[in-house]
Amino acid sequence: MKSKNNTTFGFLLANHPNRHGYYPVMLRITRDRKTKRLKTDFEVKKCDWNQRAKNYRYVRDSCPEAEQINRHLFELLGKYRSAYLKLKEEGIASVENIFERVIDSETSESFYQYALQQTRFIYEGGGIRNWKKYNSFCHKLKTFMDGQGMHDLTFAELTPSLLAQFDAFLHRIPNEKFPEKLLHPNTIFVNMNAFKTLVNRSIQIDNKLRSEANPFLKYKYGGVKTEKARLDAAEIEAIKALPLEQGSRIWHCRNYFLFSFYCAGIRAGDLIQLRWCNISAQGRLSYQMGKNHKVRDLALIPESQAILKYYAASDTVATDYVFPLLDSKAPWARYVTQNEKDTMTPDMKRHLFTTISSKNAMINKNLTRMARMAGISKKLSFHMARHSFAKFAKDKGLDNLEVKALLAHSNLSTTQHYMGDFETEKIDAALISVFSHDDQDAELLSRLQRLPPERLRALIDKLHL
Repeated sequence: MKSKNNTTFGFLLANHPNRHGYYPVMLRITRDRKTKRLKTDFEVKKCDWNQRAKNYRYVRDSCPEAEQINRHLFELLGKYRSAYLKLKEEGIASVENIFERVIDSETSESFYQYALQQTRFIYEGGGIRNWKKYNSFCHKLKTFMDGQGMHDLTFAELTPSLLAQFDAFLHRIPNEKFPEKLLHPNTIFVNMNAFKTLVNRSIQIDNKLRSEANPFLKYKYGGVKTEKARLDAAEIEAIKALPLEQGSRIWHCRNYFLFSFYCAGIRAGDLIQLRWCNISAQGRLSYQMGKNHKVRDLALIPESQAILKYYAASDTVATDYVFPLLDSKAPWARYVTQNEKDTMTPDMKRHLFTTISSKNAMINKNLTRMARMAGISKKLSFHMARHSFAKFAKDKGLDNLEVKALLAHSNLSTTQHYMGDFETEKIDAALISVFSHDDQDAELLSRLQRLPPERLRALIDKLHL
């Protein structure tokens, strides 16, 4: 587009593509033989660009977003031309002034400040677990910005190229717990998910960014599949058989782990906060889960009731904590039900969350000791009680829907993720049966392979007698 006084406007591609093969679209303004370029929010493949286009159809129809990008380029050109005409009237229509006038009038908002604001809203809403995740993301983003010499990160600077740089930065960060290692790929995945969620919210709810400018439309990332570690029957028995001093810390931690196992994998946060009012006289455990607010009502089997007897006292009241882990005189102790906990102040929720996390860490430390004493090579943690229960349930022939109900999962897909590795034995049995020449032998072998390992060992021992 030309105007008087030899001022021209147009677009062209950057000289070099980014790592994904996309070329940034540059706005060019030339006046009195002086040219200045500005990077726009758009990136396209070189094959989709038509430098000699007419009617502002720079992006070819082969690009899925051609119509939207061409429209926004036309609108952008109109803004700069309008700024030029106003500056021309003022007699100061230099190339630098044209850019400054538009940028000053349409300065892109700060994405970093937006992320901090949304993180604060999560905290004020009482979502301490989520707040911790987003707060960690903001800290990492700030460290990345500092390393890039960036004082801020605006919405206009959110491009696939920037996401790739941030992703690469995360892959270089040392692990806080194990500094000799780097961040786990799934930790990086969590941070990228937080980034994506904030960008999507800025588009769908707060109108901070155009949907077609969403950098996550072009940049993809992923985590890795991890094995759900669990104990078998022999390992559970080895833990139960450990000669631990009654009343010692490690002895208590074994009780916590086994109680979770016997109660369909109650999570650490819920077990730590159990009160005697959650235990009925009819021998049932009823509580509301802190993670998803679902109510669980379970029968207490004799093994779990035997553990409870260690902690029952004649002067126990209904609101006392079952296990000696939390201070009954702490400010948050008077909030008994989940509905009452939901009314706590954010600072109090954070204090309780931090306390529970430290108790869980203490339990896991003792479980690690226990595993070494029992000759178990697996990294034992409290959550493994939940995975181990799921395996036992599957070995007993329960289907995924029944296991989903016992674990109180919201989605069957979560349960199926738990159970996926447990199907191997069935697949092996089916494969062997295909090539078996004796149907009776195949059936017998298939039935034997469906048995839990401990029952199979018992049968073999009987055959040896």
